[in-house]
Amino acid sequence: MGTPKAVIFDVGRVLFEWDPRYLYERLIEDDRALEAFLANVVTKEWHFQHDAGRPFAETSAELSAAYSEHAELIHAWGPRFNETIPHEVPGMPDIVRALDAAGVPLFAITNFSGEFWRAWVPQYAELFDRFRDIVVSGDEKLVKPDPAIYALALKRFGLKGPDAVFVDDSPANVEGANAAGIHGVLFTSAEDFRTELVRLGLLSS
Repeated sequence: MGTPKAVIFDVGRVLFEWDPRYLYERLIEDDRALEAFLANVVTKEWHFQHDAGRPFAETSAELSAAYSEHAELIHAWGPRFNETIPHEVPGMPDIVRALDAAGVPLFAITNFSGEFWRAWVPQYAELFDRFRDIVVSGDEKLVKPDPAIYALALKRFGLKGPDAVFVDDSPANVEGANAAGIHGVLFTSAEDFRTELVRLGLLSS
């Protein structure tokens, strides 16, 4: 296997924290009601439809029809989605900047609604302008760990699998990258990831 020369990032829970709780704890005061709403109404499975390319207008209408008593809370998801992403993961933007300064090509593959992405990403232009290309699942209607999204990304990025390191917080997504011939790294912390980049020769110690 060749030596990696580029880095492909996941975004949510790697570069930026993400959790719907950050939004809904502001809207639902009772802890038990909050837990029930997150577990049973705005579920991960429901949100995954947005990552796969379904418009929020469709998914929210369907969910509101099933849970009419929660319609107002459900509809807050779209216009207030940015509040589910409260801040950067500590240390990770510094790694992006260090890699960029070292001339390492940067890319991303993110499971993210296309419409939510376009509403969120402009506020972090300083960081994301360093990336040469970003594959957004909602725009491609392909989601990790589908092998097709890795194949699409490598083709668009002009890379072969061994050319790249891919970091993601999901074991399944890392396994998908490894299956595509990419050097997959399971994200645990910025410190651990920096250590791996130094080991691979992409950053100096």
